[in-house]
Amino acid sequence: MAREFITRRKPVVMGVPISRGGGSLLEFPPLFCSPEFRVTIRFAATSRLPTPWAVFDMHGFEDVDAEKEHVVLSLGDVGNGEPVLCRVHSECLTGDALFSLRCDCGAQLEAALQKIAAEGRGVLLYLRQEGRGIGLLNKIRAYKLQDEGADTVEANEQLGFGADMRDYGICKPMLQHLRIRSVKLMTNNPRKVLALQQQGIEVAERIPLQIGRNVHNNKYLTTKAGKLGHMLDHQLES
Repeated sequence: MAREFITRRKPVVMGVPISRGGGSLLEFPPLFCSPEFRVTIRFAATSRLPTPWAVFDMHGFEDVDAEKEHVVLSLGDVGNGEPVLCRVHSECLTGDALFSLRCDCGAQLEAALQKIAAEGRGVLLYLRQEGRGIGLLNKIRAYKLQDEGADTVEANEQLGFGADMRDYGICKPMLQHLRIRSVKLMTNNPRKVLALQQQGIEVAERIPLQIGRNVHNNKYLTTKAGKLGHMLDHQLES
């Protein structure tokens, strides 16, 4: 039976400072690109999803206003009040399904599912916001600009977009549906940590997910660390 949740996406003040290791400070654009408004999240159904690592429960949700469908994979008793191993993963068709080496998305998705399966308990939120929120075709256009020398941030900006257009406002109602209040978040992105915290979700621990660096995505990952503040400490092996 469909179930609806009403929540609000909160605007975030421009220029949120991020500190890393007491070192350089970087300023970021708003975490949520949309202004404050009521958004209806509709729960659709739950089914089983067998994978090579575990049999997950797959929960379907619809963001009615944005006309986007999202999925949460869960394993074990995630609603018992204890912090839950969690990955918030934005859709990447090229990396997740087409095995692209231009990014680390596919490797992160697989590693996150493996870690959840090994722990026997956890959730993965799969958000339909391709290309850091610019969509698949614009992502291909951005790739063309990168082929011509731009980095991943410059390419987005040359197309008239922000460096990161993703909106994490949908996470809270989906986690609430599963009775999850606290997470152990698998991410290298401090903006995801802050986004969940600003929605009232406790991030009990940040777990690095550094995997998949190669000669094709080395510049991309270096840009994510230098311009977007991602916490990456490994380098490409020579």
